[in-house]
Amino acid sequence: MEQAARRARELREAIDAHAYRYYVLDDPIISDGEYDRLFQELIDLEAAYPELADPDSPTMRVGGQPLEQFFQVRHRLPMLSLENAFSEDDLRSFAERLERFLNRPIDSGYSAEPKLDGLAVELVYEDGRLVLGSTRGDGSVGEEITAQLRTVASIPLHLLQVKPALLEVRGEVYMEKDGLARLNERQLTRGLSPFANPRNAAAGSLRQLDPSITAQRPLRFFAYGVADPAPTGCRRQTELLDYLRRAGFPVSRQAVFCRDIEAVIAHYRQLNGGRHDLAFEIDGMVVKIDEFALQQRLGSKSRAPRWAIAYKFAATQASTRLLNVQFQVGRTGAVTPVAILEPVTIDGATVSRATLHNEDELRRKDLRIDDMVLVQRAGDVIPEVIKSVPDLRVGSETPVIMPTHCPACGAELVRPGGESITRCINSLCPAQRLRSLVHYCSKAGLDIEGLGKKSIQQLHQAGLLDSIVDLYTLDREALRQLPGWGEKSADKVLAAVEAAKHPPLSRFLAALGIRYIGEINAALLERHFPSLDDLRRATKDELLDIDGIGEQAADSLIAYFTTEQVGEMLKLLADRGVHPAAAERDHEEMALADLVFVFTGGLEKLSRDEAKQLVKDRGGQIASTVTKTVTHVVAGEKAGSKLRKAEEMGKTVLTEEQFLALIGVSV
Repeated sequence: MEQAARRARELREAIDAHAYRYYVLDDPIISDGEYDRLFQELIDLEAAYPELADPDSPTMRVGGQPLEQFFQVRHRLPMLSLENAFSEDDLRSFAERLERFLNRPIDSGYSAEPKLDGLAVELVYEDGRLVLGSTRGDGSVGEEITAQLRTVASIPLHLLQVKPALLEVRGEVYMEKDGLARLNERQLTRGLSPFANPRNAAAGSLRQLDPSITAQRPLRFFAYGVADPAPTGCRRQTELLDYLRRAGFPVSRQAVFCRDIEAVIAHYRQLNGGRHDLAFEIDGMVVKIDEFALQQRLGSKSRAPRWAIAYKFAATQASTRLLNVQFQVGRTGAVTPVAILEPVTIDGATVSRATLHNEDELRRKDLRIDDMVLVQRAGDVIPEVIKSVPDLRVGSETPVIMPTHCPACGAELVRPGGESITRCINSLCPAQRLRSLVHYCSKAGLDIEGLGKKSIQQLHQAGLLDSIVDLYTLDREALRQLPGWGEKSADKVLAAVEAAKHPPLSRFLAALGIRYIGEINAALLERHFPSLDDLRRATKDELLDIDGIGEQAADSLIAYFTTEQVGEMLKLLADRGVHPAAAERDHEEMALADLVFVFTGGLEKLSRDEAKQLVKDRGGQIASTVTKTVTHVVAGEKAGSKLRKAEEMGKTVLTEEQFLALIGVSV
């Protein structure tokens, strides 16, 4: 037994070492056949001596018992998305914005890394052992897929040369082009549909409830960062990539350090020129400030870090025929033309529909039914019709005519002055009501599990769901009678609806689909109003005092909450137990709650934007002029009329040093 245990340890160490050389160093020293023999010996040994079983053994990558469902997991620190750049000028503007924010040049350089076309995940290691894996999800909450991720051979089950108490590694699970080709061959021989592209294949493989299926897919992993670099001791992104490599993670060999933004642009050109020679798909390059201290100073907006940007490749284009144009009614009544295309493959994805935006775009592009058109996937993702090709017309083409009445309810359409969007203003329009329901339940809304677009359409057609209020009166027996439903699916949906009765105020506002109130504005409103009732009582002036809320958003909110139908709907929701509330914030987040700041004059240690962000991060508000609601005025060099007005009104006036002391920040 002792001899078997010793041999098992030797085999595990050898297999881990060879996997490290293969996946991380790309420098194997044994053949695949020799590696397979070592692996099989370990399988046989563990089968003969079950007491030697180890959850971190390489043999555990075959996958365990199938799961009944995925569970949600909250990221300790959000996994933010990235803003996009589409040109060299966009990238230079990005660098200029950072320098203005910091009030200094970026002299510490950038990290430039390929942007893989895969699925972003987070891996949590405690004392060097993998304990949790999850998808990015909405950035705050993802799906737990630990069992599936443990089957990916290039993800270490335990760290090699470093073992911090906690390390949250972030990266991309992807599939190489050859791996996708082999997988699609298997799909076709089994009579199954092939995957359209590597990203769909990776995402679909990780979302298998049976981890043994995931284990059969040729998935790989690249690490690109961590949630918090502090435990690593690294001061720069380029140092961190070396740290991750030592820990056992593959990192991209195309990641480089660039001294300045022009060097970043030069590397982009090189990467773009050789992208099709890579073994995997990339759709751009991620550019990051290399120094973590500067990243921390720059901070984040509500959805993306300021210190990073994704420079996307130029869209891939193809020609096809415009077969028809359909008119789609959105949840705000906007009528959008949608091109129905002869299916065409663009960079691995089949495109048969594309947006045409609005009537002005139709006229500008001079589109006609049966035209040959040029189509692109903007950012390699969203299909868009670029233009028609008039030289190829044969005379049978017919103009596209914008409807005068709503295609869903027949109401007369209107186009408000100064707007490019044609709208149906019938509040009872079934298309709008249906799309509002879909939005309310979607990930952009309350993310109610089990109520996707198809389910909502089915419930709507069955007469069970006509408004948001109806969600909270769904009947279990009526649900289980529907085609494709049963007791488990009915109970699952009802439980998800019940769990959605106490959403964060910001998510509830975004879910309602109020015009001009998306995720960002909803978060701003939640910071200033602790309850829905407080927001409903707010005046236009109070709304406009919030930095970031403009005239359109304020007018839209006032109009929405003073509508009789909305008032009745909110009352019925409250009667059914729906009570949104602002999220509780810790002491630091609310340190400046109820305080309103105005900045005037030049600051020395901070840029104006950076100082404003520090106030917002602590629950304070920013105003542009000195009014009665302002509590503090921060006066820098050459402060002018705002300082005089503040002194006349008896406002608290602070120097930059006093401001920094007030918020507890040293620069």
